[in-house]
Amino acid sequence: MEKSIITGVAATSIAIGTAWISPAWTANDARQSLPYTDAVRVAEGAALYTDYCASCHGANLEGQQPNWQDRDADGYLPAPPHDETGHTWHHDNDLLMRIVRDGTEAIVGGTYKSNMIGFGDVMSDNEIASVLGYIKSTWPTEIQNIHNEINARVLP
Repeated sequence: MEKSIITGVAATSIAIGTAWISPAWTANDARQSLPYTDAVRVAEGAALYTDYCASCHGANLEGQQPNWQDRDADGYLPAPPHDETGHTWHHDNDLLMRIVRDGTEAIVGGTYKSNMIGFGDVMSDNEIASVLGYIKSTWPTEIQNIHNEINARVLP
């Protein structure tokens, strides 16, 4: 009897430990870092980026249009670059996750106009985190460190 209790406790500890080491992304959880140093997740993110993001944000994260900070005649901003020249790294993980999952209009609200749709119906939160991890993996170390500092500031 004691052996089965110990085995059960050990299995529970291992399961809890595994969940703690490799948590699934949860909504509004900016404390989790993007998997930008995980080669497998970065490769997954790169493939998903190619499938869902590159047509607007550029195959090399460079953006597709000049003057991406200026609204067009219909009031829409062009898709920004996701390399270090853009503003992606200015936002914490939670906001980035929400923008990709729900779309910019849903996040900003009001009369804000955006062509950025939400991808929550086609990608899981972990896949979205992989895409964002891929993007972050391409930034220079200095920008990655600044982004890490931004995320540290939003911790409760």
